[in-house]
Amino acid sequence: MNKEMCPCCSGKEYSECCEPVIKGTRKAATPAELMRSRYSAYAKGEIDHIVESTHPSQRETIDVEEMKNWAERSVWTGIDVLSESPVTEDSETGTVEFVAHYTDQGNPVEHHELSEFRKKNGVWYFYDGQLVKQQPYRAKPKVERNAPCPCGSGKKYKKCCGR
Repeated sequence: MNKEMCPCCSGKEYSECCEPVIKGTRKAATPAELMRSRYSAYAKGEIDHIVESTHPSQRETIDVEEMKNWAERSVWTGIDVLSESPVTEDSETGTVEFVAHYTDQGNPVEHHELSEFRKKNGVWYFYDGQLVKQQPYRAKPKVERNAPCPCGSGKKYKKCCGR
């Protein structure tokens, strides 16, 4: 029997991981679990779950056709959940920082986002997301102008290699 692994990269079978949340037979227990199910829903083309798991106050802005087209033309290759806010049974809000990996028209994409989730009537919903800007890559630490020059000359950086 072929056991299908979950697209959310949990290492679990789809039927025991995100599928019950997507199909509505089980509610997501945490914002991170809901985030993983939403990623899996994109990978599986289960756009209804994306809409239904969006906070009711935010649904009016959803373009279902565009979302469906984007999900279908993309190849979903994995998700990394980088951090999540601690939540308890009484929590009403939570955040999840993640990087979703996919290719769009053959081009690899890393979508890095900090998502906000809100609970309504005991159910977690995606509320909003903000893209996380990539930090510029710097091979060596920045040397301040008045710091000693890293070349070892004994001069200030601005009078030596910083010219």
